Amino acid sequence: MEFIACVKRVPSTTTRVAIAGDGKSLDPAGVEFELNPYDEFAVEEALRQRDAAGGGTVTVMSFGPGEAQKELRTEMAKGADAAVLLKHDGAGTCDGATTARLLAANIKDRSFDLLLFGKQAVDRDQHGVGPMVASILGVPCITEVIKLEIQDGKVTAEREVEGAHEVIETSLPCAITCQKGLNEPRFAPLKGIMAAKRKPLEILEVDPGEAAVEVLEMSLPPERPAGRIVGEGAAAVPELVQALREEAKVL
Repeated sequence: MEFIACVKRVPSTTTRVAIAGDGKSLDPAGVEFELNPYDEFAVEEALRQRDAAGGGTVTVMSFGPGEAQKELRTEMAKGADAAVLLKHDGAGTCDGATTARLLAANIKDRSFDLLLFGKQAVDRDQHGVGPMVASILGVPCITEVIKLEIQDGKVTAEREVEGAHEVIETSLPCAITCQKGLNEPRFAPLKGIMAAKRKPLEILEVDPGEAAVEVLEMSLPPERPAGRIVGEGAAAVPELVQALREEAKVL
């Protein structure tokens, strides 16, 4: 079976970010980058399904700057067979529709049974790239999958909905977006790190063209107001209730 996992290089969720001088983007100075956490579930599931099928290939594809080679090499160290970098220095500021169009254009002529995506990228939280790629390519898509089985060309996926679990069946080829709980991503072993240096990493220069969405302004959230102590013991309850009702507006 042929698997393609689409991944993204994003700022670490623990790093302190600052807004660049243009007021529209992040200042990369001092920012630590990593693979999007949800995309790690996508790569891990591709590796597990390949092994369960008894063979096949896992290709990791990313639309990003040249520095994204580091994250792609890491995924090949975990076991992916090859990687493709759609290189563009401004990829981090591109909208989901532009990203989906570029990914689909570079997937359509490749052989694949299953496309895997993280359910969202933690930098922009758009959720839409996986379903849009599937729509462009004309294949079914199941989102936010927490359990996946493939047998005899059929896919059975489980996803969480409010108050219940939903089970969906479809046929290959198809796309899924991966949610936390689907698996536990592995670490790259030393042997894999050495082997990754010899695996093929294809770099394609791409032109995203005119963006579908333009960021006009970016700002950090306002500072939280300082807290206050309204009293001690039972005597503080009336004032606390009043503050929650009239100031916090939560009652």
